[in-house]
Amino acid sequence: MELSDIKIQQILKSYENKKIKEKQRYQIIKDSEEFIMKNRERAKAHYNNNKDIKKNNYNNNKDFLTARSQYYYYKKIDKLEMFKNKYPERYLILESNNIIF
Repeated sequence: MELSDIKIQQILKSYENKKIKEKQRYQIIKDSEEFIMKNRERAKAHYNNNKDIKKNNYNNNKDFLTARSQYYYYKKIDKLEMFKNKYPERYLILESNNIIF
């Protein structure tokens, strides 16, 4: 199915108008108590539903995150050779994840 230039312009214009209306609606309701409470409830529910997922993700990547953090610290103080000599296993983790080329 091929669309003509006119049809594409109509679709784009419709999308732009929709985004403008949504933004205007949000600007009107964003300060209302009801909206704030519903947003907080939604955020709390999302946090509670995904807490274990985030915790597992962190535990699975703990070594990588620690190595990356230390790498950037040693890079900031211009002592990457010290990092490479002191933590060779962390250096290898970063190489395998393409942080260090």
